[in-house]
Amino acid sequence: MKTVIQRVKSASVTVDGQLISQISKGLLVFAAIGKDDTRKEAESMASKVLKVKLWEDESGTKWKRNVQEIDGEVLCVSQFTLLASTKKGNKPDFHRSAPPAKGRELYDTFVSQVRTLYREDRVKDGVFQAMMDVGLVNDGPVGVDYRSIDEAVTIEIETNPPEVNNPSGFPDKPEFGDTFKGQVHKKFEMPASLLE
Repeated sequence: MKTVIQRVKSASVTVDGQLISQISKGLLVFAAIGKDDTRKEAESMASKVLKVKLWEDESGTKWKRNVQEIDGEVLCVSQFTLLASTKKGNKPDFHRSAPPAKGRELYDTFVSQVRTLYREDRVKDGVFQAMMDVGLVNDGPVGVDYRSIDEAVTIEIETNPPEVNNPSGFPDKPEFGDTFKGQVHKKFEMPASLLE
C-alpha cells in the first residue's frame, strides 16, 4: 500500500459539482492499494498516517506533533494512480494496483481504521472510483528553505516499497534531506516488524 500525505490548511473533495467532504487544518491522504496488499497493510498504514509527526510543538521545535496531537482533521482520497509505473515507456502501467473489488475493500478498511484509531468526526472521505476534484491549501508556502518553520510538506509512505536504484546520484542520507524544486519530500519505508 502506498500513501502520499500533504499537510494542509484546508482540503475538499467535489464530485459532479457537489461538495462531498472538506476539512480544515490537518492531513490530505491519497491512498493506493496494491494487488498484493492485505488487511494487515491497510491497518498498519492507518496507524502510521496518524502517528507521523509533521507539526512543531509549543516551543517551535519542528517534527514533534502528529495530526491527533494538533486536533487536526484527515481527508482520505482513493488514488490508484500512485502505483503507476513508466518503466517500460511513457504510457503509465497500473499492474501493481489492486483490482477494483479488492481495492475498495482494503481502502474501506484503511479509512475505517483511521476513524477507529482517531475520531470518526475528524476523518472525512472521498468517493471510491469517482471522478473527484480535489482542492487544497498547503500548510506553508512551497519553495522555502528546508530548515524553515512553514514549508509545504509532502510525504510518501509505502508498506512494501519496490526495489529501486539511485539514478539521481543523491547520497542515501543527505545532510539536510532531499529537496526538489523547493518542496520538502521525505519517503518513509515501513519496517516489516510493524506489519506483524
